[in-house]
Amino acid sequence: MRFVPVSPERLVGDLAEVIRSRHSGEHALRLALDGPRCAHLSELAEQLADTLRQAGRPVGQIDGAAFYRDASLRFEHGKTDVESFYSGWLDTGAIQREVLAPLGAGGAGRYLPALRDPATNRSSRVDPILLPPKGVLVVTGEMLLGVGLSFDVTVHASVSRQARRRLTEPDWGWTLPAFDRYDLEVAPVDHADVVLRYDDPRHPARFIR
Repeated sequence: MRFVPVSPERLVGDLAEVIRSRHSGEHALRLALDGPRCAHLSELAEQLADTLRQAGRPVGQIDGAAFYRDASLRFEHGKTDVESFYSGWLDTGAIQREVLAPLGAGGAGRYLPALRDPATNRSSRVDPILLPPKGVLVVTGEMLLGVGLSFDVTVHASVSRQARRRLTEPDWGWTLPAFDRYDLEVAPVDHADVVLRYDDPRHPARFIR
């Protein structure tokens, strides 16, 4: 795997070109922007969305945390249970049913932008949003790959084990073993369409399959 160093600005342009080249136009393109929270991918997602909109594409954005399961399920074994975080926090069934399937072939073209507020655990009670076939949906979150979600393009921001330990906020340090396991069991670097080397977002590098 040969990584090419790029500026943050060039990286956004490269991702937009990947979307352009791989978008069939038959339905909205569903893109996963996957990486640990210490990568702060929401910033990259915003920049990519702005670039796509400037190019005339409608864009929808989803934070994976807005599709966490109810707190009674997430915290059944405690608030810092690594196994629950790894396989039980994200409601993959809801994302597939309410977001990805409706935007895929034969879908109605309307997606639910949020399920619940992860902080308050209250239902978001929002209406579905229409995204036309030329649109792009960007789903940003942790451990999105290898769980059967029907994305059209997957981007994984790879942060090394050492960098994760250096950059992760102390309150979230207990989650670090989950990302070690994700690297071993899912191997997102081996399967994502685009892999970013993201130990330092100011100096990224990228690999495109």
